[in-house]
Amino acid sequence: MDTLRNKTIYAESYGCTFNHADTEKIIALAERQGCVQVPAEEAECIIINTCTVVGATERTMLRRICSYAGKEIVVTGCMPVVQRDLLLETDPSLHLILPEDMYARCPEVGAMTDPHTGVVQTGTGCLGSCSYCITRAARGPLKSFSAEAIVAEVERLAAQGAYEIQLTGQDVSAWGMDIGQDLAYLLEQIAGAKGDFRLRVGMMNPATAGRIIDRLAPAFVHEKIFGFVHLPVQSGSDAVLASMNRGYTSAVFEAVVAAFRAEIPDVRVSTDIIAGFPTEGCREFDETLEMLDRVRPTKVNITRFSVRDGTPAALLHDLPDWVKKERSRALTHLTDRIYDEGNLRWIGRELPVLVTEQRKSGSVIARDATYQNIVIKEEFPLGTRLQVKVTGHHRHYLLAEPV
Repeated sequence: MDTLRNKTIYAESYGCTFNHADTEKIIALAERQGCVQVPAEEAECIIINTCTVVGATERTMLRRICSYAGKEIVVTGCMPVVQRDLLLETDPSLHLILPEDMYARCPEVGAMTDPHTGVVQTGTGCLGSCSYCITRAARGPLKSFSAEAIVAEVERLAAQGAYEIQLTGQDVSAWGMDIGQDLAYLLEQIAGAKGDFRLRVGMMNPATAGRIIDRLAPAFVHEKIFGFVHLPVQSGSDAVLASMNRGYTSAVFEAVVAAFRAEIPDVRVSTDIIAGFPTEGCREFDETLEMLDRVRPTKVNITRFSVRDGTPAALLHDLPDWVKKERSRALTHLTDRIYDEGNLRWIGRELPVLVTEQRKSGSVIARDATYQNIVIKEEFPLGTRLQVKVTGHHRHYLLAEPV
């Protein structure tokens, strides 16, 4: 960390929301040590916060490092922990900063990632041991931050102008299981926090969410919490889930979704699918398609299986790329149909929304109580609360007009 002192710097951040919060924290630390942010071409030192969740991302990281040859480069994130030798083979002059070293110098558990969005980290690591996951090796076992620290950070960011606060971790629903508490308790504490904000809860493993679902689902009903859940199922086949070592069955996942829908009928359900896991045959893939058609998530993140060296799944026989591509296309075809059919039921409805983003001149993006992406083709200040009527959709977002 001492290399980040009295220099001009430029930072790039990759991967999950957790990583982006870490980037803001390391920038803040560097600025406290006399550094100044400038454009990349003017910077003496480049900071790259890395992700290595799949092979394609790893290759992107290495290309970015090579693109700054001749400059001082600081690399942090997951790669310095699990791929130190690979990084130093790429450039022996790299400065590597382990996440744990940064946390020792940056006690904050969150950061502003844009002027009106705050990210609060629930802790590091997870309770899982998924056979394909390299992040578990990078981030280690679960270490929950205290409820007091998390609530204080929520209030701090809300006071700085955050209308949306994102709760993030490797497995948010595991929070507290190492310290005798649980996420339902934490959400109750956050719901009572001072400030005008809405909370988006990050990725939850069905294995840990299922343990506390009777308390967890009702906790999402509070008006300060978006009715949005991200529950990566990865496969609809119990045989594949067992070889992934995910710790639950497809029925458990469906029961967790049903519990949330019982409390919040319009809850948005996001999930993840790995296409072409080594033990996935045609029958197992069909089970995944059938499960998705039953559950009908509002968002599905599709990733082709990628071998990560050092993981148990790396010892399995990898499927041909054409099989993965074919299955990925089939998943996309199905989910596009699910999105289009699901969006139709919203047309004509009136909804209260919160304006959270502006990406283009002449329009804004708003979120309703279930975190739907709603485009309004007028300009309003961020933080404005409106009543809108849904007039159409473009598959991945709704169109609406102010009432």
